[in-house]
Amino acid sequence: MMHDDGTRLLFGCMGLGGGWEKGPIEAADVATAHAAIDAALQAGITVFDHADIYRGGKAEEVFGRVLADRPGLAASLHLQTKCGIVLGTDEAPGRYDSSARTIAARVDGSLARLGVERIDTLLIHRPDPLTPPEEIAAAFAALRAAGKVGRLGVSNHSGAQMARLQAVLDEPLAVNQLQLSLGHRGWLESSVMVNVASGSETGGPGADAASFPHGTLEYCAEHGVELQAWGSMDRGRYSGAGEATAPGADREAAALVARMAQDLQGTPEAIVLGWLMRHPAAIRPVIGTTNPARIAACTDAEAVAARMDSDDWYALWIAARGQPLP
Repeated sequence: MMHDDGTRLLFGCMGLGGGWEKGPIEAADVATAHAAIDAALQAGITVFDHADIYRGGKAEEVFGRVLADRPGLAASLHLQTKCGIVLGTDEAPGRYDSSARTIAARVDGSLARLGVERIDTLLIHRPDPLTPPEEIAAAFAALRAAGKVGRLGVSNHSGAQMARLQAVLDEPLAVNQLQLSLGHRGWLESSVMVNVASGSETGGPGADAASFPHGTLEYCAEHGVELQAWGSMDRGRYSGAGEATAPGADREAAALVARMAQDLQGTPEAIVLGWLMRHPAAIRPVIGTTNPARIAACTDAEAVAARMDSDDWYALWIAARGQPLP
């Protein structure tokens, strides 16, 4: 079920906390976090998305500094974080670890950095082939019983992987966070590539559909799993970042976004996000910019989605893929 916070947008906190290198939190990092969080709140956003690995933990830490500076703020927010990725070092490669011991330790670390007693939603960041779903279920049950976690969700999981995990859970999975955007269209291309010959004239741009297992969105819809979209703005790919040097399809799509922003009385950011939100899967975009002006530009995305008709929606899809649909 969707958390009822008044807007479908979420704020992604990966950009907070300075650089990815180890080091202390600087005063400028705290100021940036305050400004970004204020802009998100002004836009009606109350769900803040974290991961224990963002900026090596500094994203959660700087967010915790903001919460400490503003007593009472945490009670009005829905805090979400992820665990399960182990960052690579000079000694060992990056990998996944969703073992019960690691989940418990990572949650404790996130709680300490955020300075809160409970995480509203915990996501398993990526599937760990070595951890049985039963172990994840047991770890979540223990955390929930201890009052440390409210809901369990996943990120970057297929419908089949979700079904396997759900089969051993006592609570319904709440969320699946996936890379969904106008630029990363495997989730959409896979739905129309049925019976299309490989290498056909219209099949080319759907090549990334192979990495997106068809049926995942349908599983979420059938079981009431909230769909969240990371990378939803494609780093400004269609809303103002580098159109002059962009490849042809991106240039055409960016120009169409700009024209549509005028026609639908919205910003380019709201058009890009509104395109996602126009889909009947009730997608909730995660916006990751820390620029207050760009955060504000996203505010009307849901209203723009309501004004976007099917001709607008298909025109954007076809422009971004650079070829007609099959």
